[in-house]
Amino acid sequence: MTQSADLLELREDEITAHYEAAVALLDGFDHTPRIAKAKETAAPERSPGIGTRRRFRTTTPGLVTRSTARAEGVHLIDRIEGIGDADPITTPTQATVLQALRRALAVAYTVQDHYTDATGLSELLKDNLQGSLAAAKRAEFGELLAAASLITLHTFANMCAYLTAPVAGEGSVEIGPLEEVLTDNPATALAGALWELDQDLGAFAQDDNQTVLVLRAFCEKLMEKVALRAASTPRLDPFTAVAYRVEADDFTVDGFSAASRAKSTQLTMSFKKPHQVVGNHIAKYQAMKLAKML
Repeated sequence: MTQSADLLELREDEITAHYEAAVALLDGFDHTPRIAKAKETAAPERSPGIGTRRRFRTTTPGLVTRSTARAEGVHLIDRIEGIGDADPITTPTQATVLQALRRALAVAYTVQDHYTDATGLSELLKDNLQGSLAAAKRAEFGELLAAASLITLHTFANMCAYLTAPVAGEGSVEIGPLEEVLTDNPATALAGALWELDQDLGAFAQDDNQTVLVLRAFCEKLMEKVALRAASTPRLDPFTAVAYRVEADDFTVDGFSAASRAKSTQLTMSFKKPHQVVGNHIAKYQAMKLAKML
């Protein structure tokens, strides 16, 4: 990965401040698909006795949205915890996946904040919320929202793939093309992407290993599609000119390049028997005695 000219560290307090919003989104939100169609669920559904979780409403300032969504909504926490057997206890892999999703969303929100501040989008959002957005600024406003959407989606997918690399098992899952990639605004973009992730998990994941494989396949396809869109999207220079560093995770956001985690190599030791070692027989005898004493 080629480093950008400037490196900006994302503070941990900036990231954790977004945890609550990230959990709320994973907990439950409404989304009506515009492009993609619902997939047939292969994984077993959770027991109907489990209570309905609260619904997420976007808190992005300056955006007034209406929900025309299906009544059941999307509940990724329930979806992930319900994959596999009927054990009510969350497995270590499920916990790792949920932690990765929360962390990736929080980092994506933080990068989005930096972009909106650097480009003046935050001020345009306030004007839009107050109904005072000038007509001459509407085209710029739309372009900035589209750029912020791509940035948020790619950062989320990039870090999620990076964080789940250590628990990825063998094999692969073909989930098909991603369709619900929206760029109206970052909140809608994430809702569309996570709706499709929920569909993929329901259709293709039946155990912990498949959950990780589906999630990583989804992240890779999302990054590819976003990077293609970014090639023809204006107003991305403030993002691509800076690399963002998350020190606690050893993770760097460098434009629309995918981060990679170095895999540790397995150390294999080959032990020799005393008769295979060439040397003074007295010294070998003394070494064997010392080894037995230890």
